[in-house]
Amino acid sequence: MRGQPDGAPDRGDAVTGPRVSSAAGRTLRSEPMAFRGWPEEAVEFFEGLEADNSKAYWAAHKDVYERCVREPMAQLLEDLRPEFGEGKIFRPYCDVRFSKDKSPYKTNVAAALERGGYVQLSAEALGVGSGMYMMPPDQLARFRKAVATDVAGAALERIIAALEKKGVSVSSHEVLKTAPRGYAKDHPRIELLRNKDLVSWKEWPVGPWLGTARAKQRVIDFFRASAPLKEWLHAHVGGPTGPH
Repeated sequence: MRGQPDGAPDRGDAVTGPRVSSAAGRTLRSEPMAFRGWPEEAVEFFEGLEADNSKAYWAAHKDVYERCVREPMAQLLEDLRPEFGEGKIFRPYCDVRFSKDKSPYKTNVAAALERGGYVQLSAEALGVGSGMYMMPPDQLARFRKAVATDVAGAALERIIAALEKKGVSVSSHEVLKTAPRGYAKDHPRIELLRNKDLVSWKEWPVGPWLGTARAKQRVIDFFRASAPLKEWLHAHVGGPTGPH
């Protein structure tokens, strides 16, 4: 999924929930103010962090992060909670234990919703996602089985076509080069069968609209448009049932 990776949720339910890693942050239950957008300082904070990803920069601008970045995200999640469930904001610190990139801080703020959804803000764009990210083997097997059947597979194709007409992309973070084992290379839905997960995604370049309630409406519109995809995945794939 484009833009997904810093603070990405757990495998197999990254953007569908209800499981959200406890490391993602505290559950947000109430905020005193309604969401009114992110101020320009939020974008400037991330621009500065991209240029100087250091402890010194973070310490000097932590108050800006809390007030202009994290607080508006918390307010947005509180506004979304009645329809999309509790939200959790991911920690701003990178896990550098197994990464060649030792940058200590993420250059975006991201959150997941327990009823499905992922929201991310960076210096470049506001992005939102839904679907299933990095399916473990048991989910992937059920996904491919459903895609291969005429009724369920055709229904998924119609859902994807409808989303793409609305400007929402549907893709996979990893695609096999050939047909998965047990499936014919000339299957009519071979492109879907080669996917290792399925995620809807949309992003908007930052602009003056980001500092208004339009930002929240765009997120809501996306989640509502993506509901058929989420429902198809819930019905035919479900949550992980084995070790992953």
